[in-house]
This record gives sequence, C-alpha cells and structure tokens, in this order.
Amino acid sequence: MDEVNKEQITDARNIVSRLMDNLKTFVVGKDAMMELGLITLLSNGHLLIEGVPGLGKTTLAKTIAFSTGCTFKRIQFVPDLLPSDITGTSIYNQKTGEFNFHPGPIMSQVVLADEINRSPSKSQSALLEAMEEGQSTIDGMTHSMPKPFFVIATLNPVEYHGIFPLPEAQLDRFMMRISLTYASYNEELEILNLKENGTPIEDITNVTTSEEIIMCQETIRSIYVDDTIKRYIVDITQASRQHQDVSLGASHRGSIDLFRTSQSLALIKGREFVLPDDVKSLALPVLSHRIIVSPQSRASGLTGEKIVTGIIDNLRIPGI
Repeated sequence: MDEVNKEQITDARNIVSRLMDNLKTFVVGKDAMMELGLITLLSNGHLLIEGVPGLGKTTLAKTIAFSTGCTFKRIQFVPDLLPSDITGTSIYNQKTGEFNFHPGPIMSQVVLADEINRSPSKSQSALLEAMEEGQSTIDGMTHSMPKPFFVIATLNPVEYHGIFPLPEAQLDRFMMRISLTYASYNEELEILNLKENGTPIEDITNVTTSEEIIMCQETIRSIYVDDTIKRYIVDITQASRQHQDVSLGASHRGSIDLFRTSQSLALIKGREFVLPDDVKSLALPVLSHRIIVSPQSRASGLTGEKIVTGIIDNLRIPGI
C-alpha cells in the first residue's frame, strides 16, 4: 500500500475517533451500537434501529446526525403519511404559470425515518429508489440526493399495535439492523444524571464535515480484502439460501454489504486489511434481517438471528 493511502486511512481513523468520542458524551451504554452505526455511515449504507419505545433509538439517531455536520431532516411515520410528504411535490405557481418543485424531507444528507413501520407499505416505498440509487423520481423528473446520503430508521417491535410489517425489498435496502435493549442499573443511573440539568442533545456540536465523511467513504474502498475472505463471505450468504428452514436467504446485496462493512470495521480497528473475525462479528447485524424463515420453522421459534449464528458456528474459518 502506498504512502498516500496510508495517510488517508490514518486521517479517516482520526475522523471516526472524533465522532465516536462525541457520541459517547451524549449516549450512555451503547458503545457497540454506536460503532455499528458509524460503520454503516462509513460504508455508505442505511441503518435500521429496532427496540421498544423509550430506549433512546431517536436519541442515538439524532446524535449521529448532529455530530457529522450534515444537513438533517426528520420524517415522523404515521398511518396517513403520503409518499409526497416524504419526497416532495410540484405546486402550481399562479404568477408564473408553472409548477414549482418543493423538495420533501428526503432531500437531506441525514434523514431520520422515525417509527418507519407505523405507516403502510405505500408510504414506505417512497424511500426505495432514494436508498438504493441515491435519487428520487417525482412527477417524471429525477432528483439526486445530496452526498453523503444516510437514512436512519427506527422500528417498533412487531408485537406492538398499529404496526405495518416492512416488505422484504425495504428491509434489504438497510445495510444493517441493530437492536437496542434496556440499560443496566448503573447505566440507567448515569442517564438520569445526564438528563438532570436539561436535554444534552441540544448541546451537540458537529465534530466533522460532510466532506470528511465522503472522504472516509472513499478511503474505505482501499482496505484490502483477500480472496479467501471474499469466499468466506459468499460461503455465508450461500449457506443462508440453502438452509432448510429458510424461505428467502440473504441477497447479493447482503454479500456486498458484508464485504463493505468488514472494510469499515478493519479501518476502525486500525488495520489496512480485513480479517475473518471482522466478517464474523458483522454477519448477524448485516444479514439476519434479510432472511425470511419458513412459516413452520418460525412457529417453532426459529429466527433469522439463530440461523445466521448457526451458519457462522458451522462454517470453517479461512486460515484455520
């Protein structure tokens, strides 16, 4: 690797370190989740955060957004939300006799889709083109999304009332899904102390610029991935498709996302190359939400998480 790439990797690591330190100031006890969120951002993907109400999903999303120095918009998903409320619409101007396009909240660098499964699939589908192709076609005109473009969606558990399941195509466009759980006793005490004198999220300042984020996203691609690691990734996704309890396995997009996030994790760990352990640690959040378990197996308690864990445990690790 040449000196220029090494210098870029060092700069990118310093940027990520600043972001991580800033996140820890405002979010308590979720270091692993914050790291996964940053990996998704660096990999130019989109993040799905699942958990019961009140665990800090929105706080985590807003903290990531405000720390990056990117433009930020929030969409509150409700049952009567229309696609045009997300993408924008053209309004007739009586003075000029022309239609003027008014962009929706999706036209932002960081977009928080809050409680995305509170709206039916018609509204959710307004995100599909933007998340995959970085553009949105409205009234026959194509509008490009700003760069970087990062969608953070929060998701309520399926057991809750008023929930619309996310279609497989929508789930597959999220690079990673993470689940928030209750804080420990000491962490909850720390949260109370943090909130005692106000809402610290209002004090968040950006520690990077959008240009630095784009530079990091480009630098990630220079992280070396050996052919044995590539075969290991394909072995995992192929095994998910051939599993007897699976109706729909991980897509090709899942393989690409596991490849790219492994590069990001290697950079965060200070390496210029990917290890099998990088792939192993990211397989669960990257692939589990893409796997559709057959109805019979789902009734017996089998989940996508258990299937991915079983695949990882049974596959031979390259180099061993």
